[in-house]
Amino acid sequence: MTDSPLDLSYAFHLGPLAISWVVVVTWGILIVLGLGCFALTRRLAIRPGKVQSVLELVVGTIDAQIIATIPGDPARYRALIGTLFLFILAANWSSLIPQVEPPTAHLETDAALALIVFVATIGYGIAAQGPWGYVKSFARPSWVMIPLNLIEQITRTFSLMIRLFGNVMSGVFVIGIILSLAGLLVPIPLMALDLLTGTVQAYIFAILSLVFIASAVEDASPDPKEPKS
Repeated sequence: MTDSPLDLSYAFHLGPLAISWVVVVTWGILIVLGLGCFALTRRLAIRPGKVQSVLELVVGTIDAQIIATIPGDPARYRALIGTLFLFILAANWSSLIPQVEPPTAHLETDAALALIVFVATIGYGIAAQGPWGYVKSFARPSWVMIPLNLIEQITRTFSLMIRLFGNVMSGVFVIGIILSLAGLLVPIPLMALDLLTGTVQAYIFAILSLVFIASAVEDASPDPKEPKS
């Protein structure tokens, strides 16, 4: 583990490219999640067993959250929102593995996740409204609001990154300090609390991402003041 979340320790080099331990852990999480999803979904049946029932419950819960925010078919957003939630959850919980620092405790990972949401928001907005319609949405309710709407688009993405980074990093620091002072058994309740915090942070990140996407998509809905043809 590094002494500072802003410092990186490197695992190996690929030619001139240095690969940090954060990247290695991230790759490991992605591989485990990918293989796990493949193994759990390769033999789906009409009559689900226990494992399939749990998977269907998870997917149903994600769909319910999507529908509550963006009415309509949740399939368009399921892959992005579900992947964000599962990855952040697994990354946060990786702090329980000895000598492993969660990738979400580093600013680089959180910035990448926030950038994915930023690009996805623009993509969904353009898909729903068209390029020109999406650009015009920044002038609502008046052209005077264009600078503020542009700043909001950037600052809310920045807030996603900082919120996740701050909460995860602080949890890792607190547990690390107590573990070094009090030994192994005392921090166990705090580690359980860290699991809960990691789950909540993953949920908040996914829900806020969905809200940002909804704000871009719902701008495509017709103005109630406009006459219907």
